[in-house]
Amino acid sequence: MKKINLVLFGTGNVGSKLVHQVLQARKILQEKEGLEINIPVIANSTIAFFQKENQQPSWETDLEKFGFPYKLNDILEYVRQQNYENLIAVDATASEEFVDHYFSLIESGFHIVAANKVANTRSSQFYLELRKKLREHHKFFFYETNVGAGLPIVETLRSFHRSNERVTKVRGVFSGSLSYIFNTYCAEEKAFSEVLSEAGVKGFTEPDPRVDLSGKDVARKLLILGRELGLEKEFEEITIQDLVPPHLNGQSTLKNFHEKKKDLDPIFLKLKKELKQDEVIRHVGELDLQTGILDVKLVTEKRTSALGSLQNADSSFEIFTESYGEQPLVIKGAGAGAAVTARGVLTDLIKLAEKLPS
Repeated sequence: MKKINLVLFGTGNVGSKLVHQVLQARKILQEKEGLEINIPVIANSTIAFFQKENQQPSWETDLEKFGFPYKLNDILEYVRQQNYENLIAVDATASEEFVDHYFSLIESGFHIVAANKVANTRSSQFYLELRKKLREHHKFFFYETNVGAGLPIVETLRSFHRSNERVTKVRGVFSGSLSYIFNTYCAEEKAFSEVLSEAGVKGFTEPDPRVDLSGKDVARKLLILGRELGLEKEFEEITIQDLVPPHLNGQSTLKNFHEKKKDLDPIFLKLKKELKQDEVIRHVGELDLQTGILDVKLVTEKRTSALGSLQNADSSFEIFTESYGEQPLVIKGAGAGAAVTARGVLTDLIKLAEKLPS
C-alpha cells in the first residue's frame, strides 16, 4: 500500500471540501488504487491540529478544540520527528504570505499541490527560482486548479508544449462569476446591477464584486497559461479592461459601490442594445502566442459559438494549435466552485502519488 501524507494549509471552502472528499474516497482509493491518503496536520492561518491516527469526520471540531497557535517550523519539526513518507503540502489558501514558505517546505522534503494562484503569478524571477528549487530537491509542484478549477486546462497545454505541438492562441471565459453575470444578463431582461447582486447572493462573486469586475483574476489565469507555454511575461504587461468606472473603483468604499452600483446599468444597457439578435456579450481572456499579447476584455460572440452558448457559471477554453488549424480544441464545463476545485486538487494528489515510491 502506497501512503501519502498531506499537510493541509487552509480550511476555507476548498480546504474543508477537500478533507470531506478524501474521507469519502479513502476506502475506494485503498481498494482500487492501493493508495492511502493521510492528513496528519491541518492548519488555518492561526492554529494547527496534529493527529497521529487517520483523519476523522470530526476534524473541524478537533481543530477548534485542540488546535494551537503555530509557526511553520513547528509543523516542519513535527513531521520530521514522525518520519512521515511522501509528504505533500496542500496550499488551499489564497495567501500572498504563505507562498513565501514554499522554499522552506521544499527544502524540508515536501512536494506541493496548490489551489492558490499566487506562486505562479509573481514575478518571472520568483517563478523561475521556484522551479529551480523544485529541480534541486527533486520535488513536484501540481497546480491544475489554478485555471478552470477541475477542468484539465494546464495539463492539456503542458502536453502540447512538451510534444512540440505549436499552440498559436488560447481564448476563453476564465471567470465563473463573470460567466454567470453575462450569461444571465444577455438571456434575461434585468438590470446589470440586479444580476450582479444575484451573483453575490449565489456566492459566485467575491465579497467585494469589484474584484471580479476588475478582470485581474482572469489576467492572473492568463499569465499562468502564457508562462506554461514559455512566454516570459509579467502581470503588468497584460491589457485589462476594468469594468468598474473610476468613481466606483477601489479608491471608494464597498458601501459606496453598493449604493451607486446602478450607475453601471446604463453602461451595460448601451452595449446590450448594440447587439444583433444572434449575439451576446462575453468576458474573455485571450493569449496570442504569435504576437505575445495578453488581453482581458468584453467581446461580442454569436449565441451558437462555444463561448456564446455558455450557461450558468460555466467556463469554456478554446486552444488553437497548428494541427487543429481553425478548429480549436474546446474544453468546457464547471470552471468555478469549491467542490470542483477540491476535486481537482484531489486529482492532482492522485497523479502526484503515481510518481512517488511505495
